[in-house]
Amino acid sequence: MSTVLLQPCDERAITTATGVSPCARKSESWILAATILGSSMVFIDGTAVNVALPALQRSLKATVSDVQWVVESYALFLAALMLVGGSIGDRFGRRRIFCIGAAIFALASIWCGVSPGVEQLIAARAVQGIGGALLVPGSLAMIRSAFAEEKRGKAIGTWSGFSAITAAIGPVFGGWLVEHVSWRAVFFINVPLAIVVILISYWRAPESRVDQSGKQEDWLGAMLATAGLGGIIYGLIESSNAGFGQFKVVGALLMGSLALGWFFVVETRSDNPMLPLALFKSRNFAGANLLTLFLYTALSGALFFVPLNLIQVQGYSATAAGAAFLPFVLLMFALSRWSGGLITRHGAKLPLVVGPAIAAAGYALFAVLSVGQSYWTTFFPAVVVLGLGMATSVAPLTTTVMNAVPEERAGVASGINNAVSRIAGLLGIACLGIVMIQAFNSRLDERLAQLSLTSEQRRFVDEQRSRLAGAELPSEVDEATRSNLRLAVHDSFVHGFKLVMTTAIVLALASALSAFMMLAGRISPAQEANEKK
Repeated sequence: MSTVLLQPCDERAITTATGVSPCARKSESWILAATILGSSMVFIDGTAVNVALPALQRSLKATVSDVQWVVESYALFLAALMLVGGSIGDRFGRRRIFCIGAAIFALASIWCGVSPGVEQLIAARAVQGIGGALLVPGSLAMIRSAFAEEKRGKAIGTWSGFSAITAAIGPVFGGWLVEHVSWRAVFFINVPLAIVVILISYWRAPESRVDQSGKQEDWLGAMLATAGLGGIIYGLIESSNAGFGQFKVVGALLMGSLALGWFFVVETRSDNPMLPLALFKSRNFAGANLLTLFLYTALSGALFFVPLNLIQVQGYSATAAGAAFLPFVLLMFALSRWSGGLITRHGAKLPLVVGPAIAAAGYALFAVLSVGQSYWTTFFPAVVVLGLGMATSVAPLTTTVMNAVPEERAGVASGINNAVSRIAGLLGIACLGIVMIQAFNSRLDERLAQLSLTSEQRRFVDEQRSRLAGAELPSEVDEATRSNLRLAVHDSFVHGFKLVMTTAIVLALASALSAFMMLAGRISPAQEANEKK
């Protein structure tokens, strides 16, 4: 029996924009493993935490707005800083910044797990987002540097598939932890993963960077992007409860819009912008990012409410709710390598029109659900069809983005596309949250008008509206009234859920239309090179 000794890559074998180092070629499998595990930590937190939200809401007495901020604070810093994260990786070393991101993410995860209240949890999630902003663009840029062009599509497809399957473990294992340990334990999943990522990266992955001597990072742009997105998302979330006429809502939306406007001015004048607007001259790059915005707004916003529906309305355990989406992720795993090759055989347009259209059909199946039906005839078909649509879309979408730019802009391009997907997640949860809350309140008013409640009982129910299906009921009512109240709350939530999914259908179809209108079909290498210029 032979023993294989792992040796660190020779620092002299640094890859550059000119090609792939011999060290990278020998370590392709290790590099792929490290990047999959590293990005999976970010994706796991997007799935496992959603399953923990009902328990977290109950434990911390949190409103739906609080729960939204647990998700949104993470997504906000992830989205706003991912652009600069890709850029500093290109400059200071993609492996180095990737590992720093993993360390920050692990430490922030520990903070999340020990947070005594919702305010600290929100702050810790924001720090997690900073770590994630260094991880995700670094992972794709490391793949781009390590794999030759003829292998890159399948490598990205493998990255997408395995990232999906590890993300699938998150909600299942996370649901089990919520049910048998605590929601706090969910955050500790990331710690051993981060340790493995750092060890593999320093042992087997070569360093790669782009010479950017004399250029300064665009920290002003990063601050303006964070302030702008933060103001707009705060205004949208608060509008659900306070209404758009309140000063704090109008002020937040106005300040956020002004900050984003200033951000775009800064980017046009900066010597080293975090968002190089010139990249959007490529129709494939611009079209792929527009598609990403629509597709992930639908996905993130819709799936935020699925665990709440399963646990708080349908009565699933946390473990069962985590397992309910296994078909989605298994399809992503099984088909992503295949779909990564679709762009070679058919070009970008066909899979990126068909995939979102199939996803729209999945949302349509979600939109007809009601209370108390079998999983196999309701959620299962919807999950399968949605998974098929996303599996057809994700790898070709990522490959299109990476192939549309020159090698030296790989980190920035990856950061832009991932930032767009995270911004879409921010907008999805905030905007579809407005749809849900308005529909819920409207239907609940109708249902309450049919019940004989005292003024105190009605006031109690009104105070609980902000918790949606997690609302507590007055204790002094008789059993029949309690049952009717619970039915009214569940019916109101399902009504809002259907409108959320209807909105997701429109967004998915808009993403298919953007692919049809903007993306090229099969193009020759010469045409592709010309587009990159």
